[in-house]
Amino acid sequence: MIVQSVRVQRIFDWGLTKGYWRSKNSWIMVVIRAFIAIDISKEIQRKLEEVSDQLRSNLPDVPVRWVLAENIHLTLKFLGNVSVSNLEVLVNILQVEALNHKPFEMSIGELGAFPTNRRPRVLWIRIQAPTELMDVQRGIEAVTARLGYPSEQRPFSPHLTLGRVSRNASSHDSRKISDALELVKVGFLGAMWVRAIKLYRSDLSPSGAVYTCLHSAEFQTESS
Repeated sequence: MIVQSVRVQRIFDWGLTKGYWRSKNSWIMVVIRAFIAIDISKEIQRKLEEVSDQLRSNLPDVPVRWVLAENIHLTLKFLGNVSVSNLEVLVNILQVEALNHKPFEMSIGELGAFPTNRRPRVLWIRIQAPTELMDVQRGIEAVTARLGYPSEQRPFSPHLTLGRVSRNASSHDSRKISDALELVKVGFLGAMWVRAIKLYRSDLSPSGAVYTCLHSAEFQTESS
């Protein structure tokens, strides 16, 4: 996994003009896959890696796509395909929204699965959501909806994804995962301060996902 940080303007390189690529006698709209997220501290990532290692050792033959610790983040809004021509507007509204919020602390801990531990499809670590986190997520939903991005119908359940169970997993595999979730005890992993929200581009490569940070929108400072 590679995480890169670039200025948004660089996305318009490679011969792009206002988000379009010139191809012979036509212009093709260029889109990227993007999401808005909160970064996780290095210390928490290290502890998440330890939990993942424990689960892996108990599930050596179970088809789970594990997420690399450095790839783990708290997704606030998955945007899907975003036209490059809309990036500047998106960055601007995120910056304005970020200034509506102050830094806050969130706690991380407790192992679980979606939809249930008996029918696991996604393995996760819970985030104890303070009111401030919920306010940030609702604000992002509102401003992105005004740009035409569909609102998430499911209630926001803040978590950090450790792994996704393959569709090819058998009922026997599911029982193994349920047993591992009972066996691996995860309590409080730590707390971290959140001071910004980030816009990421996501690209798939043979070695896994590559996340590029396009913009970091800082919250209010104490002097604001």
